[in-house]
Amino acid sequence: MTWKFEDMSKKVPKLNKAVLIVGLPGIGNVGKIAADFIIDEVKAKPLYNIFSHELPNSVFVNDQNLVELPSVEVYLRKRNGKPDILILTGDVQPADETSSYDFCEGVLDKAQKLGVELVITLGGIGLAEVPKKPQVFCTGNSKEIITKFGRKMKLNEKLYGIVGPIIGVSGLMVGLAGRRKVPAVCLLAETLGHPAYLGIKGAREIVKVLNSKLDLKIRISELDKEIEDIEGEILTRTQDLGKASKKTALKKLQGRMQKETNYIG
Repeated sequence: MTWKFEDMSKKVPKLNKAVLIVGLPGIGNVGKIAADFIIDEVKAKPLYNIFSHELPNSVFVNDQNLVELPSVEVYLRKRNGKPDILILTGDVQPADETSSYDFCEGVLDKAQKLGVELVITLGGIGLAEVPKKPQVFCTGNSKEIITKFGRKMKLNEKLYGIVGPIIGVSGLMVGLAGRRKVPAVCLLAETLGHPAYLGIKGAREIVKVLNSKLDLKIRISELDKEIEDIEGEILTRTQDLGKASKKTALKKLQGRMQKETNYIG
């Protein structure tokens, strides 16, 4: 079975120079947290639900004690006179190498049909200790896109020798986009490499970058106090993440942390 895009809106609008942001679970769940923050802050609307039998063979039990299939969705924020924003996020990544390739190719097929002109994937770099101020690294599928995106934002472009292969969708999507001549970058923020740790500070740094680069008009200062509170809670209760309070963007993530988080990126 291929990856099926199920429409969640009445009509898919014509998009203007769209940018696709991809943030799925991985190290510190940095990419997913950043994507969820952005969806919540820009009030993006559901556009597609992505389903396949190649998703991990597991379900979640919700707060009503009912079973839920894992969810992968695409959200849209239309913007007048600016590039429209598509955001892909979800509960899981594809389960194995073949399904990961199939997933990325399916997403890129849909992205090109929608007129996406830039792909940005998000992820984390696992460290042995919690970074006080996480760095954001930038790589991509061409020197031109790295210079255009990373250098102007003063991101660290020197990933060679710091990380090994970028495993999962965050790396593979960029590589496969290059085969199609679609510009793509990968933003990786430093975080603690612990499976039960939420890399909220790293996610914040990525949101800051995207906020500036894409003019999302997110008021980062309003998130700072919440992030500090949550970070302190997590540091003292890493085995009880469900008690870490968070705004709407993180509610779905809570209670699902003990699942498919062993991805790099």
